[in-house]
This record gives sequence, C-alpha cells and structure tokens, in this order.
Amino acid sequence: MKRVVTILILVFIAVAFAGALYYLYSKNQEDPIVYETEQASTQDIVKKTVATGNIVPKEEVLIKPNISGIIDEIYIEAGERVKAGDPIAKIRVIPNVSSLQSAKDAVATAKINLDNEKKNYERQKALFEKGVISANEFQNADVAYKRAEQNYKSAQQNYEIVRTGTTSGLGSAANTLIRSTVEGMVLDVPVKVGNQVIESNNFNDGTTIAVLADVNEMIFEGKVDESEVGKIREDLPLEVTVGAIENKTFDAVLDYIAPKGVEDNGAIQFNIKGTLNKADTTFIRAGLSANASIILARADEVLAIKEALVQFDPKTQEPYVEVETGDQQFERRNIDLGVSDGIYVEVKNGLSKDDRIKVWNQLKPAGFTAN
Repeated sequence: MKRVVTILILVFIAVAFAGALYYLYSKNQEDPIVYETEQASTQDIVKKTVATGNIVPKEEVLIKPNISGIIDEIYIEAGERVKAGDPIAKIRVIPNVSSLQSAKDAVATAKINLDNEKKNYERQKALFEKGVISANEFQNADVAYKRAEQNYKSAQQNYEIVRTGTTSGLGSAANTLIRSTVEGMVLDVPVKVGNQVIESNNFNDGTTIAVLADVNEMIFEGKVDESEVGKIREDLPLEVTVGAIENKTFDAVLDYIAPKGVEDNGAIQFNIKGTLNKADTTFIRAGLSANASIILARADEVLAIKEALVQFDPKTQEPYVEVETGDQQFERRNIDLGVSDGIYVEVKNGLSKDDRIKVWNQLKPAGFTAN
C-alpha cells in the first residue's frame, strides 16, 4: 500500500514539473510588451460648459390700444421695420349703448343750462346798461354764461369720444389710429381685421395688436443644470452657435444668472442670459434655438498632453507621468497641471516638449497576454 502511494506521489510531482516547464517555455515564446510613447504639444485649451436655449430680443414692446373696438385696418406685417409714430392699425369704436345714452343726456342737459344762462346773461346785460345793477352782478352773470358754454362743449366732446373714440382738440390723447411707440422690427401681429380689442387700463392688460423689438440687440436665453451653475459667474464669455446658421459662432457675455432655480423634468434648472456682440451684423431671427458654450477657463499656446497619459499617486493623489530614459526604460516625473478640457491638460511644470511619455494604458491586441 505504501508503495502505491509513493508511486502516485512521484507521478504527481513529475506531472507538475512537466507542466511548469511547459508554462515557462510558453511564456518565453511570447513577445515582450513594448510601450508606445507620445510627446507634449502646444495647444489652445478651453474649459467650458454648454447651455441650451434660444435667441430672443433684449426687449420686446407690446403695442396695445387705448380704446376698445374692432380692428378696421392693419397697416403692417411681421418682418417690416417701423419708426416711432408710424401707424400700426385703425380701430372702429363700437359704443356701449348705456354710456352712449348717458353722454347724449349730458349734452341735452348742458344745452338746457346754456340756454338758461344765456337768457339770464342778456337780461343782466340790459339792466347793467341802464345802470340798474352793479358791474359785479353783471360780471357774475357773464361768468355763469361762459361756464355753461364750456360745460356744453365738454359734453359734446364726451359724446363724440363715446360714439367714435375720438374728438377734435384732443390730438393723440384719444385716437382710433394706433401708432408705434418705438423704432424696430415687427415680430408678430396677433390680430386680424375684424377682431375685437380691449383697451389697456388699470384693470386689464389689453389686447396686443403688434409685438416690436430692436433685432440689433439680441440675447441668448437658456438654462443650466444645478450641477453646473456653481462653476459659472457673470461676465464670463460665451460662444453661441445657432442651429439654423451653419459654420458661424457668435460672441456674447453672460450678464444674468437666476438666483432661483426651477424644476424641469425632475431636474433643477437655472435661467441665464447673455448679450450678443452688437458688432456682428448677421441677422438672427427671434426664437431660433441655440447652444452657448460658457468659457470657464482658457489657456492659449500652452504645453499640453493628453489626460490619458497622466497617472496619480495612490497615496498622495499627486499627478505624474513616466518619461522614457532609454530603450523601453522609464522614470517617474512629477508634473503640475493647469487647465483641462477633458481631452488635453495644460502642463505648467515638470515636462519639456522633447520628453517622450509612456502610454501606460495602451490597448492590447486581441488574444495578447502580458507578463
């Protein structure tokens, strides 16, 4: 029995020894790993975040009527340029029956008072000329007659305003002709001939007849996620690209960041605004979708390497690279990093442009096994 066990042990040892020899032989037949190297280059590195939004006018002016009625004529179309004072539309007043009757009654009452004061004035005048009454009494009658004349005239004007929306002597204070209040381009005319409009007053915003804006002063209006809002600040430069305008980038400046975020599809978003450079005369239609790259940091013409070449010390987390000193011989070199765009990173110190850097995480061919 002992002899059988001894033989089995010897056989196992022989097999294990043969297997070890075969493994070492196979390893010796494999090609050794040859690390590739790369060199630093001069790059312009821009660190940025992207916001989506639209191009809109900096200020939009809503033209509203100062009297209610029906649109009788429209003199403009969307896309036209107008100056301050140009006619926009004409309104035909449809008077309120109750207000019209009250104004008509007021005219009749004022006429009765005027006739009465006129008769009294004529009597007082005759008596004054005969020396029966004093000058003071005649003057009182004269004032009362003139006041009655003015009341009658005012009642007639009020009746005309209620009936037609305007009257002589008031200029543009009450007018059925709606005019532009600013110079700019007509963006929208939301009414048509025959539409009823409501006047703008303290209790009602009124009906918008036209939307005007200065298209030479456009802004980018968009949103950024809460994870990015802490990285940005006002006065940062923007690079705006408009989807409808190919191969064109517009310069802008971030001048507004909302102090309060709003929930949008489960995420908190913050509104931002950036004023486009006025020197660019390219016509941009209001409402076009756009993307704005917010420049967080920039480094021009600096020494840079790919971020994939950088390694970090497991204890200190300090960055370093391995620099070739001989044929497939490398040494560790600590470096100071600067601005990164996610692909390239600025090297402030520790490398020269001639150093060859080890590609430590290079891809290996399929089926290749390293030592």
